[in-house]
Amino acid sequence: MSCKRIAVIDYGMGNLHSVASALAHVAPHVTVDVTNSADAVAEADHIIFPGVGAIRDCIAEIKRLDFHKAVSKAIADGKPVLAICVGMQSLMESSEENNGVVCLGMLPGRVRFFSGNETFTRARDEGAASGERLKVPHMGWNEVEQNDHPLWAGIPQNGRFYFVHSYYVEPSDASLTAGTTHYGINFTAAMAKDNLFAVQFHPEKSHTNGLQLLKNFVAWNGKP
Repeated sequence: MSCKRIAVIDYGMGNLHSVASALAHVAPHVTVDVTNSADAVAEADHIIFPGVGAIRDCIAEIKRLDFHKAVSKAIADGKPVLAICVGMQSLMESSEENNGVVCLGMLPGRVRFFSGNETFTRARDEGAASGERLKVPHMGWNEVEQNDHPLWAGIPQNGRFYFVHSYYVEPSDASLTAGTTHYGINFTAAMAKDNLFAVQFHPEKSHTNGLQLLKNFVAWNGKP
């Protein structure tokens, strides 16, 4: 039986060593390929689409390296795909970051700035008055309320995950939401559509719960 291959997409935005190390820890039997080759992504069985940094630069590099085509084809072919942080945000139609950016449009909705949301701003101001501060970027551990999905297997409801972000996803189709959390406002922490699963948090930095999610992804057949 051939060894399962997992491609971790590398378009120059962030150190991917922690993702690869976490995968090696939970699934030592698989081959993990951190790659900047769209052809290598096409040959993989599972794809992880991470990302950090400014989304305008990320989208530019994703397109320059043809990763948008590779990810779109992987999704169409039914291969399991896990998008993380800016990888998740890039799948949306648009982002408020960098004065407005057109994203890849693979999922309906937009990416919003925390401080551009009136509800968040009001909660931040009210919290500041009482000594509670809501900083942007949002950095730290948050509980995630889960919807039913195979990637949550073995993870307790309202399990905690690690977030680092200033922007959040607002899907226009509520049925895409697979998990929610609260930071001044309730927002989508995870999305799911067929063989695609996307998370705003960093599973590779989320200790036991994050490792379990990655283990579930390795074993996942792409079925909801």
